[in-house]
Amino acid sequence: MVPSRPIRNRLSEMKSSTSLRRLPCVLGILLFPALPADGHAQGQNPSPMVESTRLHERLNPLELAGVTDSIPGPDGRPVRIFIPDSPVTGPATLVIHFHGAAWIPEQAVARLRSPVVSAVVNLGAGSGVYDRAFRDPDTFRQLVDSIARAADRMAGTRIDAERIVLTAFSAGHGAVRAILKDSTSFARVDAVMLLDGMHTSYVPERTVLAEGGTLDESNLISLAEFSRAAVAGRKRMLITHSEIFPGTFASTTETADWLIERLGLERTPVLKWGPRGMQQTSEVVAGAFTLMGYAGNSAPDHVDHFHSMPELLEMLLR
Repeated sequence: MVPSRPIRNRLSEMKSSTSLRRLPCVLGILLFPALPADGHAQGQNPSPMVESTRLHERLNPLELAGVTDSIPGPDGRPVRIFIPDSPVTGPATLVIHFHGAAWIPEQAVARLRSPVVSAVVNLGAGSGVYDRAFRDPDTFRQLVDSIARAADRMAGTRIDAERIVLTAFSAGHGAVRAILKDSTSFARVDAVMLLDGMHTSYVPERTVLAEGGTLDESNLISLAEFSRAAVAGRKRMLITHSEIFPGTFASTTETADWLIERLGLERTPVLKWGPRGMQQTSEVVAGAFTLMGYAGNSAPDHVDHFHSMPELLEMLLR
């Protein structure tokens, strides 16, 4: 199988691209703090590799038509709300994103060109801080209610957020897995998207699979249950992962393999161009469940997933 676009054209684009940003691999330390059994973040062994084989295209902030505001959220952190300048009539979709610059999810929802409200939650480094913030189911309920009241005020009319979509990049997945552990919250959420961020600890701690370790499944069960509902067509689920191997806690490839086996599915090898110059190498599609694996073992490869959110969110909801 050959890439969907000629290699010569891609090489030409690589030479002429002005959006290439090579981030130092030490960024991995900031993006991948582990969550061991005690819930405290710890460091990792970041990949020392630096490469220029992929474009690593980056989005740029844009002036988007719409209204924005901020409200207090979990731990007193501000939650940024954005309503695109499109007719908000009838049922709307509420997209709550965890971890990362708000302007990227805002570009993603603006691209949908449908009644939608975006809310972005940033709580700090490490999946543990997100997990702990949402262990109490009331936290999620209060967050949704606060966003709804603010959206009504911002739009000047009542907005019926009939569909709730949770998206997360990197450490933000800690909030999603905690929210889905509550059956009432699970029922309220219609779709989930995890961008290179489904991690867990090794058992024993820091003992990799090749040395006899296993995965701490307690952080993955709620995500597996939601994935199973997506396979059955009752929910929607989209997961992406890179090839980054943190070393001190489970990689997104290892957790994806665990999930695929748990669901009784199999990967299909592919070779496709993805958004931002990403190179897709595998996929699993069953019902409304999609999992896509991408090449890359460096920090810029990780950030690629977040900057691909506009295309991936559209894929999840179309």
